[in-house]
Amino acid sequence: MSDDPNNLILTLLRAIRGDISHIKGDIIEIKERLGFLEGSYASLSRRVDRLGGDVERIKVRLDIVDAPVN
Repeated sequence: MSDDPNNLILTLLRAIRGDISHIKGDIIEIKERLGFLEGSYASLSRRVDRLGGDVERIKVRLDIVDAPVN
């Protein structure tokens, strides 16, 4: 036997460590991109909510719907 089992295990563990390092980098990138998407979604959601209110006011002014009761 030319390959020492300990050396083989160390080689495999180093390869696994390298793979995990790449995975960690990918996860960091994914989290950053997800954070950006969440921020963009929140901004878009606020704008859509404001548009909904604007449309309701336009409908009331055009007498398409009854004025809301406060």
